[in-house]
Amino acid sequence: IKYFYGQLNPKTKEQIENLLRNGMNKELRDRLCCRMTFGTAGLRSAMGAGFCYINDLTVIQSTQGMYKYLERCFSDFKQRGFVVGYDTRGQVTSSCSSQRLAKLTAAVLLAKDVPVYLFSRYVPTPFVPYAVQKLKAVAGVMITASHNRKEDNGYKVYWETGAQITSPHDKEILKCIEECVEPWNGSWNDNLVDTSPLKRDPLQDICRRYMEDLKNICFYRELNSKTTLKFVHTSFHGVGHDYVQLAFKVFGFKPPIPVPEQKDPDPDFSTVKCPNPEEGESVLELSLRLAEKENARIVLATDPDADRLAAAELQENGCWKVFTGNELAALFGWWMFDCWKKNKSRNADVKNVYMLATTVSSKILKAIALKEGFHFEETLPGFKWIGSRIIDLLENGKEVLFAFEESIGFLCGTSVLDKDGVSAAVVVAEMASYLETMNITLKQQLVKVYEKYGYHISKTSYFLCYEPPTIKSIFERLRNFDSPKEYPKFCGTFAILHVRDITTGYDSSQPNKKSVLPVSKNSQMITFTFQNGCVATLRTSGTEPKIKYYAEMCASPDQSDTALLEEELKKLIDALIENFLQPSKNGLIWRSV
Repeated sequence: IKYFYGQLNPKTKEQIENLLRNGMNKELRDRLCCRMTFGTAGLRSAMGAGFCYINDLTVIQSTQGMYKYLERCFSDFKQRGFVVGYDTRGQVTSSCSSQRLAKLTAAVLLAKDVPVYLFSRYVPTPFVPYAVQKLKAVAGVMITASHNRKEDNGYKVYWETGAQITSPHDKEILKCIEECVEPWNGSWNDNLVDTSPLKRDPLQDICRRYMEDLKNICFYRELNSKTTLKFVHTSFHGVGHDYVQLAFKVFGFKPPIPVPEQKDPDPDFSTVKCPNPEEGESVLELSLRLAEKENARIVLATDPDADRLAAAELQENGCWKVFTGNELAALFGWWMFDCWKKNKSRNADVKNVYMLATTVSSKILKAIALKEGFHFEETLPGFKWIGSRIIDLLENGKEVLFAFEESIGFLCGTSVLDKDGVSAAVVVAEMASYLETMNITLKQQLVKVYEKYGYHISKTSYFLCYEPPTIKSIFERLRNFDSPKEYPKFCGTFAILHVRDITTGYDSSQPNKKSVLPVSKNSQMITFTFQNGCVATLRTSGTEPKIKYYAEMCASPDQSDTALLEEELKKLIDALIENFLQPSKNGLIWRSV
Protein backbone atom coordinates (compact mmCIF):
# COMPACT_ATOMS: atom_id res chain seq x y z
CA ILE A 1 0.00 0.00 0.00
CA LYS A 2 2.85 2.39 0.78
CA TYR A 3 3.85 2.51 -2.89
CA PHE A 4 0.42 3.75 -3.88
CA TYR A 5 0.45 6.29 -1.04
CA GLY A 6 3.89 7.42 -2.10
CA GLN A 7 3.12 7.74 -5.77
CA LEU A 8 2.35 10.97 -7.58
CA ASN A 9 -0.89 10.04 -9.35
CA PRO A 10 -3.73 11.33 -7.10
CA LYS A 11 -6.39 9.29 -8.95
CA THR A 12 -4.86 5.85 -8.33
CA LYS A 13 -3.89 6.89 -4.78
CA GLU A 14 -7.54 7.82 -4.20
CA GLN A 15 -8.74 4.40 -5.49
CA ILE A 16 -6.59 2.62 -2.86
CA GLU A 17 -7.70 5.04 -0.10
CA ASN A 18 -11.38 4.38 -0.93
CA LEU A 19 -10.90 0.62 -0.76
CA LEU A 20 -9.12 0.97 2.60
CA ARG A 21 -11.75 3.33 4.00
CA ASN A 22 -14.58 1.02 2.96
CA GLY A 23 -12.89 -2.08 4.36
CA MET A 24 -12.84 -3.79 0.94
CA ASN A 25 -10.05 -6.13 1.95
CA LYS A 26 -10.66 -8.83 -0.68
CA GLU A 27 -10.42 -6.33 -3.54
CA LEU A 28 -7.36 -4.74 -1.94
CA ARG A 29 -5.75 -8.17 -1.74
CA ASP A 30 -6.67 -8.93 -5.37
CA ARG A 31 -5.16 -5.65 -6.52
CA LEU A 32 -2.03 -5.64 -4.39
CA CYS A 33 -1.04 -9.27 -3.86
CA CYS A 34 -0.30 -10.35 -7.40
CA ARG A 35 1.71 -8.92 -10.26
CA MET A 36 1.03 -8.98 -14.01
CA THR A 37 2.90 -11.60 -16.03
CA PHE A 38 3.87 -11.69 -19.71
CA GLY A 39 1.13 -13.27 -21.83
CA THR A 40 0.97 -13.74 -25.63
CA ALA A 41 1.29 -9.96 -26.07
CA GLY A 42 3.36 -8.72 -23.14
CA LEU A 43 1.80 -7.27 -19.97
CA ARG A 44 -1.90 -6.52 -20.37
CA SER A 45 -4.53 -5.61 -17.77
CA ALA A 46 -7.14 -3.06 -16.77
CA MET A 47 -5.99 0.49 -16.00
CA GLY A 48 -6.32 1.37 -12.32
CA ALA A 49 -4.59 1.14 -8.94
CA GLY A 50 -2.89 -2.11 -7.94
CA PHE A 51 0.10 -4.24 -8.91
CA CYS A 52 -2.02 -6.46 -11.17
CA TYR A 53 -3.22 -3.37 -13.09
CA ILE A 54 -1.65 -1.00 -15.59
CA ASN A 55 -0.87 2.35 -13.99
CA ASP A 56 1.96 4.89 -13.56
CA LEU A 57 3.62 2.87 -10.82
CA THR A 58 3.51 -0.57 -12.46
CA VAL A 59 4.80 0.91 -15.74
CA ILE A 60 7.67 2.62 -13.85
CA GLN A 61 8.46 -0.65 -12.04
CA SER A 62 8.33 -2.63 -15.30
CA THR A 63 10.68 -0.16 -16.99
CA GLN A 64 13.10 -0.21 -14.05
CA GLY A 65 13.16 -4.01 -14.36
CA MET A 66 13.70 -3.67 -18.12
CA TYR A 67 16.60 -1.26 -17.52
CA LYS A 68 18.25 -3.63 -15.04
CA TYR A 69 17.92 -6.60 -17.40
CA LEU A 70 19.05 -4.73 -20.54
CA GLU A 71 22.05 -3.28 -18.72
CA ARG A 72 23.05 -6.86 -17.93
CA CYS A 73 22.50 -8.07 -21.52
CA PHE A 74 24.02 -5.21 -23.54
CA SER A 75 27.31 -3.46 -22.81
CA ASP A 76 26.40 -0.86 -25.47
CA PHE A 77 22.86 -0.19 -24.11
CA LYS A 78 23.68 3.50 -23.49
CA GLN A 79 24.97 3.97 -27.03
CA ARG A 80 22.18 2.16 -28.87
CA GLY A 81 19.14 3.30 -26.92
CA PHE A 82 15.51 2.19 -26.58
CA VAL A 83 12.29 2.81 -28.59
CA VAL A 84 8.95 3.84 -27.03
CA GLY A 85 5.62 4.07 -28.88
CA TYR A 86 2.00 4.35 -27.78
CA ASP A 87 -1.59 4.16 -29.01
CA THR A 88 -4.55 6.43 -28.19
CA ARG A 89 -6.01 4.73 -25.10
CA GLY A 90 -6.86 6.61 -21.92
CA GLN A 91 -8.95 6.54 -18.77
CA VAL A 92 -10.05 9.62 -16.85
CA THR A 93 -10.77 7.79 -13.56
CA SER A 94 -7.12 6.77 -13.14
CA SER A 95 -5.46 9.66 -15.04
CA CYS A 96 -3.97 6.94 -17.17
CA SER A 97 -3.31 7.38 -20.89
CA SER A 98 -0.99 5.51 -23.25
CA GLN A 99 0.84 8.76 -23.97
CA ARG A 100 1.44 9.46 -20.26
CA LEU A 101 2.62 5.88 -19.65
CA ALA A 102 4.98 6.16 -22.65
CA LYS A 103 6.44 9.38 -21.22
CA LEU A 104 7.00 7.71 -17.84
CA THR A 105 8.66 4.75 -19.59
CA ALA A 106 10.97 7.18 -21.38
CA ALA A 107 11.64 9.16 -18.16
CA VAL A 108 12.88 6.10 -16.24
CA LEU A 109 15.45 5.41 -18.96
CA LEU A 110 16.42 9.04 -19.63
CA ALA A 111 17.11 9.47 -15.90
CA LYS A 112 19.63 6.62 -16.28
CA ASP A 113 21.30 8.28 -19.32
CA VAL A 114 19.81 5.91 -21.89
CA PRO A 115 19.00 7.50 -25.28
CA VAL A 116 15.25 7.11 -25.92
CA TYR A 117 13.50 7.22 -29.28
CA LEU A 118 10.05 8.39 -28.15
CA PHE A 119 7.49 8.85 -30.94
CA SER A 120 6.00 12.35 -30.75
CA ARG A 121 2.53 11.06 -31.58
CA TYR A 122 0.59 7.79 -31.59
CA VAL A 123 1.76 5.12 -34.04
CA PRO A 124 0.68 1.66 -35.23
CA THR A 125 2.15 -1.08 -33.05
CA PRO A 126 4.30 -2.47 -35.94
CA PHE A 127 6.21 0.85 -36.04
CA VAL A 128 7.91 0.00 -32.73
CA PRO A 129 9.49 -3.33 -33.78
CA TYR A 130 10.31 -1.76 -37.15
CA ALA A 131 12.06 1.17 -35.41
CA VAL A 132 13.96 -1.14 -33.04
CA GLN A 133 15.49 -2.88 -36.07
CA LYS A 134 16.14 0.21 -38.18
CA LEU A 135 17.60 2.30 -35.35
CA LYS A 136 19.60 -0.67 -34.01
CA ALA A 137 18.14 -0.09 -30.54
CA VAL A 138 18.51 -2.82 -27.90
CA ALA A 139 14.75 -3.08 -27.32
CA GLY A 140 11.44 -1.24 -27.46
CA VAL A 141 8.08 -0.95 -25.76
CA MET A 142 4.65 -0.23 -27.23
CA ILE A 143 2.00 0.98 -24.78
CA THR A 144 -1.18 -0.61 -26.14
CA ALA A 145 -3.95 -3.07 -25.38
CA SER A 146 -4.67 -3.50 -29.10
CA HIS A 147 -8.34 -4.52 -29.57
CA ASN A 148 -9.14 -5.15 -25.88
CA ARG A 149 -12.01 -3.38 -24.10
CA LYS A 150 -11.56 0.35 -23.38
CA GLU A 151 -10.68 -0.24 -19.70
CA ASP A 152 -7.47 -2.10 -20.59
CA ASN A 153 -3.92 -1.13 -21.50
CA GLY A 154 -0.66 -2.95 -21.96
CA TYR A 155 3.13 -2.96 -22.17
CA LYS A 156 4.43 -4.88 -25.18
CA VAL A 157 8.17 -5.55 -25.28
CA TYR A 158 10.36 -6.07 -28.37
CA TRP A 159 13.93 -7.35 -28.37
CA GLU A 160 16.82 -5.99 -30.49
CA THR A 161 15.79 -8.36 -33.30
CA GLY A 162 12.45 -6.55 -33.73
CA ALA A 163 10.49 -9.59 -32.53
CA GLN A 164 8.46 -9.71 -29.31
CA ILE A 165 10.27 -11.20 -26.34
CA THR A 166 9.89 -14.90 -25.63
CA SER A 167 11.24 -17.07 -22.82
CA PRO A 168 13.67 -16.77 -21.04
CA HIS A 169 13.69 -12.97 -21.44
CA ASP A 170 10.14 -12.55 -20.08
CA LYS A 171 10.90 -14.53 -16.91
CA GLU A 172 14.20 -12.72 -16.35
CA ILE A 173 12.59 -9.28 -16.81
CA LEU A 174 9.87 -10.19 -14.27
CA LYS A 175 12.59 -11.18 -11.78
CA CYS A 176 14.32 -7.84 -12.33
CA ILE A 177 10.99 -6.00 -11.87
CA GLU A 178 10.56 -7.72 -8.48
CA GLU A 179 14.00 -6.46 -7.48
CA CYS A 180 13.21 -2.86 -8.48
CA VAL A 181 9.79 -2.05 -6.99
CA GLU A 182 10.89 1.13 -5.19
CA PRO A 183 10.73 4.00 -7.75
CA TRP A 184 14.18 5.48 -8.36
CA ASN A 185 15.00 9.17 -8.13
CA GLY A 186 13.97 10.68 -11.45
CA SER A 187 11.58 7.86 -12.44
CA TRP A 188 8.56 10.12 -11.91
CA ASN A 189 10.13 13.02 -13.76
CA ASP A 190 8.26 12.96 -17.08
CA ASN A 191 9.54 16.51 -17.75
CA LEU A 192 12.71 14.77 -18.92
CA VAL A 193 11.02 13.97 -22.23
CA ASP A 194 10.92 17.72 -22.94
CA THR A 195 14.35 18.67 -21.53
CA SER A 196 16.74 15.73 -22.00
CA PRO A 197 19.14 15.92 -24.98
CA LEU A 198 18.99 12.09 -25.02
CA LYS A 199 15.33 12.10 -26.14
CA ARG A 200 14.87 11.80 -29.91
CA ASP A 201 11.71 11.72 -32.03
CA PRO A 202 11.93 8.98 -34.69
CA LEU A 203 8.48 9.64 -36.21
CA GLN A 204 9.39 11.26 -39.56
CA ASP A 205 12.37 9.02 -40.24
CA ILE A 206 10.60 5.75 -39.34
CA CYS A 207 7.40 6.66 -41.20
CA ARG A 208 9.41 7.51 -44.36
CA ARG A 209 11.48 4.32 -44.17
CA TYR A 210 8.46 2.12 -43.42
CA MET A 211 6.55 3.51 -46.43
CA GLU A 212 9.64 3.04 -48.62
CA ASP A 213 9.92 -0.61 -47.54
CA LEU A 214 6.24 -1.16 -48.36
CA LYS A 215 7.23 -0.93 -52.03
CA ASN A 216 8.85 -4.38 -51.65
CA ILE A 217 5.39 -5.98 -51.46
CA CYS A 218 3.74 -3.77 -54.12
CA PHE A 219 3.63 -5.56 -57.48
CA TYR A 220 0.98 -3.74 -59.57
CA ARG A 221 1.34 -0.02 -58.83
CA GLU A 222 0.26 1.12 -62.29
CA LEU A 223 -2.80 -1.11 -62.23
CA ASN A 224 -3.67 0.22 -58.74
CA SER A 225 -3.59 3.80 -59.99
CA LYS A 226 -6.21 3.00 -62.66
CA THR A 227 -8.56 0.81 -60.64
CA THR A 228 -12.25 1.64 -60.57
CA LEU A 229 -12.67 -0.12 -57.23
CA LYS A 230 -13.47 2.05 -54.23
CA PHE A 231 -12.41 1.18 -50.68
CA VAL A 232 -13.76 2.22 -47.30
CA HIS A 233 -11.37 2.16 -44.34
CA THR A 234 -12.23 2.34 -40.64
CA SER A 235 -9.53 2.80 -38.02
CA PHE A 236 -11.87 1.88 -35.13
CA HIS A 237 -11.22 5.11 -33.19
CA GLY A 238 -7.51 4.24 -33.07
CA VAL A 239 -4.19 5.07 -34.71
CA GLY A 240 -4.68 3.73 -38.24
CA HIS A 241 -6.20 6.53 -40.35
CA ASP A 242 -3.15 8.59 -41.38
CA TYR A 243 -0.90 5.59 -41.87
CA VAL A 244 -3.33 3.63 -44.06
CA GLN A 245 -3.89 6.76 -46.17
CA LEU A 246 -0.10 7.04 -46.69
CA ALA A 247 0.22 3.33 -47.51
CA PHE A 248 -2.49 3.60 -50.20
CA LYS A 249 -0.57 6.51 -51.73
CA VAL A 250 2.65 4.43 -51.83
CA PHE A 251 0.77 1.68 -53.72
CA GLY A 252 -0.56 4.21 -56.25
CA PHE A 253 -4.18 4.12 -55.06
CA LYS A 254 -6.55 7.00 -54.55
CA PRO A 255 -7.11 7.45 -50.79
CA PRO A 256 -9.60 5.03 -49.19
CA ILE A 257 -12.83 6.63 -47.92
CA PRO A 258 -12.58 7.01 -44.13
CA VAL A 259 -15.52 6.40 -41.77
CA PRO A 260 -15.84 9.96 -40.38
CA GLU A 261 -17.21 8.91 -36.95
CA GLN A 262 -14.32 6.45 -36.44
CA LYS A 263 -11.29 8.03 -38.10
CA ASP A 264 -10.09 10.13 -35.13
CA PRO A 265 -8.79 8.70 -31.83
CA ASP A 266 -11.43 8.17 -29.14
CA PRO A 267 -10.38 6.21 -26.02
CA ASP A 268 -14.07 5.44 -25.31
CA PHE A 269 -14.51 3.70 -28.70
CA SER A 270 -17.93 5.31 -28.58
CA THR A 271 -19.48 3.93 -31.81
CA VAL A 272 -18.70 0.22 -31.25
CA LYS A 273 -19.73 -2.17 -28.50
CA CYS A 274 -16.19 -3.52 -28.48
CA PRO A 275 -13.16 -2.26 -30.44
CA ASN A 276 -12.38 -5.63 -32.04
CA PRO A 277 -13.02 -5.81 -35.82
CA GLU A 278 -12.81 -9.62 -35.50
CA GLU A 279 -16.35 -9.55 -34.06
CA GLY A 280 -17.64 -9.12 -37.63
CA GLU A 281 -20.67 -7.40 -39.10
CA SER A 282 -22.05 -6.15 -35.77
CA VAL A 283 -19.04 -3.88 -35.17
CA LEU A 284 -18.56 -2.99 -38.86
CA GLU A 285 -22.04 -1.48 -39.16
CA LEU A 286 -20.94 2.14 -39.83
CA SER A 287 -18.33 1.19 -42.42
CA LEU A 288 -20.67 -1.18 -44.31
CA ARG A 289 -23.43 1.46 -44.48
CA LEU A 290 -20.94 4.10 -45.70
CA ALA A 291 -19.60 1.69 -48.34
CA GLU A 292 -23.14 1.08 -49.66
CA LYS A 293 -23.72 4.84 -49.84
CA GLU A 294 -20.37 5.47 -51.59
CA ASN A 295 -20.69 2.46 -53.91
CA ALA A 296 -17.49 0.93 -52.50
CA ARG A 297 -17.23 -2.85 -52.73
CA ILE A 298 -14.45 -3.46 -50.20
CA VAL A 299 -14.33 -2.47 -46.52
CA LEU A 300 -11.02 -2.62 -44.64
CA ALA A 301 -10.93 -2.31 -40.85
CA THR A 302 -7.75 -1.92 -38.83
CA ASP A 303 -8.03 -2.50 -35.08
CA PRO A 304 -7.22 0.39 -32.67
CA ASP A 305 -3.43 -0.12 -32.75
CA ALA A 306 -3.48 -1.07 -36.47
CA ASP A 307 -1.70 -4.40 -36.13
CA ARG A 308 -4.67 -6.50 -37.30
CA LEU A 309 -7.02 -6.32 -40.27
CA ALA A 310 -10.61 -7.32 -41.01
CA ALA A 311 -12.02 -7.18 -44.55
CA ALA A 312 -15.50 -7.40 -46.05
CA GLU A 313 -16.75 -7.51 -49.63
CA LEU A 314 -20.18 -6.68 -51.06
CA GLN A 315 -21.65 -9.70 -52.88
CA GLU A 316 -23.89 -9.84 -55.95
CA ASN A 317 -26.93 -10.55 -53.75
CA GLY A 318 -26.43 -7.29 -51.83
CA CYS A 319 -25.12 -9.03 -48.69
CA TRP A 320 -21.69 -8.48 -47.19
CA LYS A 321 -19.14 -11.26 -46.87
CA VAL A 322 -16.96 -10.60 -43.80
CA PHE A 323 -13.90 -12.80 -44.23
CA THR A 324 -12.54 -14.77 -41.30
CA GLY A 325 -8.84 -14.59 -40.48
CA ASN A 326 -8.39 -18.07 -41.94
CA GLU A 327 -10.14 -17.13 -45.19
CA LEU A 328 -8.08 -13.98 -45.61
CA ALA A 329 -4.94 -16.06 -44.95
CA ALA A 330 -5.91 -18.44 -47.79
CA LEU A 331 -6.10 -15.41 -50.12
CA PHE A 332 -2.85 -13.90 -48.82
CA GLY A 333 -1.05 -17.25 -49.13
CA TRP A 334 -2.19 -17.66 -52.75
CA TRP A 335 -1.37 -14.02 -53.55
CA MET A 336 2.09 -13.79 -51.97
CA PHE A 337 3.20 -17.05 -53.62
CA ASP A 338 1.74 -16.03 -57.00
CA CYS A 339 3.58 -12.69 -56.82
CA TRP A 340 6.80 -14.47 -55.79
CA LYS A 341 6.53 -16.86 -58.76
CA LYS A 342 5.93 -14.03 -61.25
CA ASN A 343 8.74 -11.83 -59.89
CA LYS A 344 11.40 -14.33 -58.77
CA SER A 345 14.93 -14.23 -60.08
CA ARG A 346 16.05 -17.07 -62.37
CA ASN A 347 18.06 -18.86 -59.69
CA ALA A 348 15.43 -18.52 -56.90
CA ASP A 349 14.61 -21.91 -55.37
CA VAL A 350 11.08 -22.67 -54.17
CA LYS A 351 12.59 -24.94 -51.50
CA ASN A 352 14.04 -21.81 -49.88
CA VAL A 353 10.58 -20.27 -49.47
CA TYR A 354 8.58 -20.46 -46.21
CA MET A 355 5.16 -19.55 -44.87
CA LEU A 356 4.21 -19.75 -41.18
CA ALA A 357 1.07 -19.94 -39.06
CA THR A 358 0.25 -20.47 -35.42
CA THR A 359 -0.93 -23.96 -34.52
CA VAL A 360 -4.56 -22.90 -33.88
CA SER A 361 -4.80 -21.34 -37.36
CA SER A 362 -6.04 -22.93 -40.58
CA LYS A 363 -3.84 -25.54 -42.26
CA ILE A 364 -4.59 -24.07 -45.73
CA LEU A 365 -0.98 -22.83 -46.11
CA LYS A 366 0.21 -26.39 -45.46
CA ALA A 367 -1.97 -27.62 -48.33
CA ILE A 368 -0.68 -24.87 -50.67
CA ALA A 369 2.93 -25.59 -49.63
CA LEU A 370 2.58 -29.34 -50.30
CA LYS A 371 1.29 -28.71 -53.81
CA GLU A 372 3.63 -25.84 -54.72
CA GLY A 373 6.84 -27.18 -53.16
CA PHE A 374 7.63 -24.52 -50.54
CA HIS A 375 7.87 -25.04 -46.76
CA PHE A 376 5.17 -24.50 -44.17
CA GLU A 377 5.80 -24.38 -40.42
CA GLU A 378 3.63 -24.03 -37.32
CA THR A 379 4.40 -22.16 -34.11
CA LEU A 380 2.73 -21.79 -30.72
CA PRO A 381 -0.13 -19.24 -30.56
CA GLY A 382 1.02 -15.61 -30.41
CA PHE A 383 2.96 -13.62 -33.00
CA LYS A 384 5.99 -13.54 -30.70
CA TRP A 385 6.66 -17.16 -31.71
CA ILE A 386 6.26 -16.37 -35.41
CA GLY A 387 8.66 -13.41 -35.16
CA SER A 388 11.20 -15.55 -33.32
CA ARG A 389 11.03 -18.32 -35.94
CA ILE A 390 11.28 -15.86 -38.86
CA ILE A 391 14.56 -14.56 -37.40
CA ASP A 392 15.97 -18.12 -37.36
CA LEU A 393 14.89 -18.70 -40.96
CA LEU A 394 16.26 -15.38 -42.25
CA GLU A 395 19.59 -16.02 -40.49
CA ASN A 396 19.74 -19.33 -42.40
CA GLY A 397 19.22 -17.63 -45.76
CA LYS A 398 15.54 -18.56 -46.15
CA GLU A 399 12.80 -16.33 -47.58
CA VAL A 400 9.55 -15.91 -45.62
CA LEU A 401 6.70 -14.66 -47.81
CA PHE A 402 3.79 -14.66 -45.38
CA ALA A 403 2.80 -15.52 -41.81
CA PHE A 404 -0.49 -15.33 -39.93
CA GLU A 405 -2.61 -16.13 -36.90
CA GLU A 406 -6.33 -16.80 -37.30
CA SER A 407 -7.29 -13.82 -35.10
CA ILE A 408 -6.82 -11.54 -38.16
CA GLY A 409 -3.08 -11.04 -37.62
CA PHE A 410 -1.11 -10.99 -40.90
CA LEU A 411 2.46 -10.34 -41.99
CA CYS A 412 3.31 -9.94 -45.69
CA GLY A 413 7.07 -9.94 -46.27
CA THR A 414 9.55 -9.47 -43.43
CA SER A 415 10.16 -5.71 -43.13
CA VAL A 416 8.40 -5.94 -39.75
CA LEU A 417 8.61 -9.02 -37.52
CA ASP A 418 5.15 -8.66 -36.00
CA LYS A 419 1.63 -8.63 -37.39
CA ASP A 420 0.85 -5.50 -39.38
CA GLY A 421 -2.62 -4.24 -40.29
CA VAL A 422 -1.37 -1.28 -42.34
CA SER A 423 0.55 -3.35 -44.89
CA ALA A 424 -2.13 -6.07 -44.86
CA ALA A 425 -4.83 -3.48 -45.74
CA VAL A 426 -3.02 -2.20 -48.79
CA VAL A 427 -2.07 -5.72 -49.97
CA VAL A 428 -5.76 -6.73 -49.86
CA ALA A 429 -6.57 -3.60 -51.89
CA GLU A 430 -3.95 -4.53 -54.52
CA MET A 431 -5.18 -8.13 -54.64
CA ALA A 432 -8.78 -6.97 -55.14
CA SER A 433 -7.74 -4.50 -57.88
CA TYR A 434 -5.79 -7.18 -59.72
CA LEU A 435 -8.69 -9.66 -59.53
CA GLU A 436 -11.13 -6.94 -60.65
CA THR A 437 -9.30 -6.71 -64.01
CA MET A 438 -10.35 -10.32 -64.59
CA ASN A 439 -13.83 -9.75 -63.21
CA ILE A 440 -13.17 -11.96 -60.18
CA THR A 441 -14.20 -11.04 -56.64
CA LEU A 442 -12.22 -11.91 -53.50
CA LYS A 443 -14.93 -14.43 -52.54
CA GLN A 444 -14.73 -16.10 -55.97
CA GLN A 445 -10.94 -16.29 -55.72
CA LEU A 446 -11.23 -17.86 -52.28
CA VAL A 447 -13.38 -20.62 -53.79
CA LYS A 448 -10.76 -21.13 -56.52
CA VAL A 449 -8.05 -21.49 -53.86
CA TYR A 450 -10.14 -24.08 -52.01
CA GLU A 451 -10.97 -25.97 -55.22
CA LYS A 452 -7.29 -26.20 -56.10
CA TYR A 453 -5.83 -26.98 -52.67
CA GLY A 454 -8.79 -28.51 -50.79
CA TYR A 455 -11.59 -26.96 -48.75
CA HIS A 456 -10.57 -25.85 -45.27
CA ILE A 457 -13.70 -25.04 -43.30
CA SER A 458 -13.09 -23.67 -39.86
CA LYS A 459 -14.96 -22.18 -36.94
CA THR A 460 -13.41 -20.20 -34.10
CA SER A 461 -15.26 -18.80 -31.12
CA TYR A 462 -15.01 -18.46 -27.36
CA PHE A 463 -16.70 -18.49 -23.97
CA LEU A 464 -16.05 -15.89 -21.29
CA CYS A 465 -14.96 -17.20 -17.91
CA TYR A 466 -13.90 -14.90 -15.08
CA GLU A 467 -13.04 -17.73 -12.65
CA PRO A 468 -9.48 -19.10 -13.10
CA PRO A 469 -10.20 -22.20 -10.92
CA THR A 470 -13.10 -23.15 -13.24
CA ILE A 471 -10.83 -22.86 -16.29
CA LYS A 472 -8.21 -25.03 -14.59
CA SER A 473 -10.76 -27.71 -13.63
CA ILE A 474 -12.12 -27.89 -17.22
CA PHE A 475 -8.66 -28.70 -18.57
CA GLU A 476 -7.70 -30.99 -15.67
CA ARG A 477 -10.85 -33.01 -16.30
CA LEU A 478 -9.71 -33.55 -19.92
CA ARG A 479 -6.33 -34.81 -18.67
CA ASN A 480 -8.04 -37.28 -16.34
CA PHE A 481 -11.12 -38.09 -18.35
CA ASP A 482 -12.29 -41.68 -17.78
CA SER A 483 -9.47 -42.50 -15.39
CA PRO A 484 -6.41 -40.67 -13.98
CA LYS A 485 -3.88 -39.46 -16.58
CA GLU A 486 -6.11 -40.62 -19.43
CA TYR A 487 -7.28 -38.24 -22.17
CA PRO A 488 -10.69 -38.82 -23.79
CA LYS A 489 -10.91 -41.38 -26.60
CA PHE A 490 -14.25 -40.06 -27.87
CA CYS A 491 -16.03 -36.72 -27.90
CA GLY A 492 -19.70 -37.75 -28.02
CA THR A 493 -19.77 -40.12 -31.02
CA PHE A 494 -16.58 -38.72 -32.60
CA ALA A 495 -13.49 -40.92 -32.23
CA ILE A 496 -10.24 -39.18 -31.26
CA LEU A 497 -7.09 -40.26 -33.10
CA HIS A 498 -4.45 -38.10 -31.34
CA VAL A 499 -4.16 -35.68 -28.42
CA ARG A 500 -1.53 -32.98 -28.02
CA ASP A 501 -1.27 -31.07 -24.73
CA ILE A 502 1.02 -28.04 -25.03
CA THR A 503 0.65 -27.29 -21.30
CA THR A 504 2.24 -30.61 -20.28
CA GLY A 505 4.28 -31.35 -23.43
CA TYR A 506 2.40 -34.58 -24.28
CA ASP A 507 1.68 -35.62 -27.89
CA SER A 508 0.24 -39.09 -28.57
CA SER A 509 1.13 -38.85 -32.30
CA GLN A 510 4.89 -38.69 -31.64
CA PRO A 511 6.90 -41.91 -31.13
CA ASN A 512 8.29 -40.60 -27.82
CA LYS A 513 4.90 -39.04 -26.87
CA LYS A 514 6.57 -35.60 -26.56
CA SER A 515 5.27 -32.47 -28.29
CA VAL A 516 7.50 -31.00 -31.03
CA LEU A 517 6.24 -27.51 -30.16
CA PRO A 518 7.72 -26.08 -26.94
CA VAL A 519 5.87 -26.59 -23.65
CA SER A 520 3.87 -23.57 -22.44
CA LYS A 521 3.09 -24.29 -18.77
CA ASN A 522 1.50 -20.91 -18.02
CA SER A 523 -1.41 -21.37 -20.42
CA GLN A 524 -3.90 -24.16 -21.08
CA MET A 525 -4.00 -25.68 -24.55
CA ILE A 526 -5.09 -29.12 -25.78
CA THR A 527 -5.50 -30.18 -29.44
CA PHE A 528 -7.60 -33.17 -30.55
CA THR A 529 -7.18 -34.79 -33.97
CA PHE A 530 -10.31 -36.77 -34.87
CA GLN A 531 -10.72 -39.89 -36.96
CA ASN A 532 -12.82 -37.90 -39.48
CA GLY A 533 -9.93 -35.49 -40.25
CA CYS A 534 -11.11 -32.64 -38.05
CA VAL A 535 -8.60 -30.86 -35.80
CA ALA A 536 -9.94 -29.01 -32.73
CA THR A 537 -8.10 -27.00 -30.09
CA LEU A 538 -9.25 -25.67 -26.72
CA ARG A 539 -7.08 -22.97 -25.15
CA THR A 540 -7.11 -20.04 -22.77
CA SER A 541 -6.56 -16.54 -24.17
CA GLY A 542 -3.25 -14.87 -23.35
CA THR A 543 -4.86 -11.43 -23.14
CA GLU A 544 -8.53 -11.82 -22.09
CA PRO A 545 -10.72 -13.95 -19.72
CA LYS A 546 -11.71 -16.36 -22.50
CA ILE A 547 -11.69 -20.07 -23.27
CA LYS A 548 -11.26 -20.21 -27.04
CA TYR A 549 -12.11 -23.10 -29.30
CA TYR A 550 -10.88 -23.69 -32.84
CA ALA A 551 -12.03 -26.45 -35.18
CA GLU A 552 -11.26 -27.14 -38.83
CA MET A 553 -12.21 -29.74 -41.41
CA CYS A 554 -9.37 -30.15 -43.91
CA ALA A 555 -10.59 -31.82 -47.11
CA SER A 556 -8.63 -33.00 -50.13
CA PRO A 557 -9.29 -31.17 -53.47
CA ASP A 558 -11.61 -33.99 -54.64
CA GLN A 559 -14.00 -33.45 -51.69
CA SER A 560 -16.15 -30.58 -52.87
CA ASP A 561 -19.42 -31.17 -50.99
CA THR A 562 -19.04 -28.18 -48.68
CA ALA A 563 -22.52 -28.59 -47.16
CA LEU A 564 -21.57 -32.06 -45.92
CA LEU A 565 -18.25 -30.82 -44.50
CA GLU A 566 -19.96 -27.89 -42.77
CA GLU A 567 -22.62 -30.17 -41.26
CA GLU A 568 -19.96 -32.56 -39.92
CA LEU A 569 -17.98 -29.63 -38.43
CA LYS A 570 -21.07 -28.18 -36.76
CA LYS A 571 -21.96 -31.53 -35.14
CA LEU A 572 -18.42 -31.95 -33.89
CA ILE A 573 -18.28 -28.44 -32.39
CA ASP A 574 -21.61 -29.04 -30.64
CA ALA A 575 -20.20 -32.27 -29.18
CA LEU A 576 -16.97 -30.49 -28.16
CA ILE A 577 -18.89 -27.78 -26.29
CA GLU A 578 -21.36 -30.16 -24.64
CA ASN A 579 -18.88 -32.89 -23.60
CA PHE A 580 -15.63 -31.01 -22.97
CA LEU A 581 -16.54 -27.44 -21.99
CA GLN A 582 -19.95 -28.07 -20.35
CA PRO A 583 -20.97 -24.37 -20.36
CA SER A 584 -24.09 -24.64 -18.17
CA LYS A 585 -22.39 -26.76 -15.50
CA ASN A 586 -19.33 -24.48 -15.47
CA GLY A 587 -21.21 -21.17 -15.69
CA LEU A 588 -19.48 -20.13 -18.93
CA ILE A 589 -20.81 -17.05 -20.73
CA TRP A 590 -21.52 -17.61 -24.44
CA ARG A 591 -20.03 -15.16 -26.90
CA SER A 592 -22.68 -12.58 -27.79
CA VAL A 593 -23.19 -12.35 -31.54
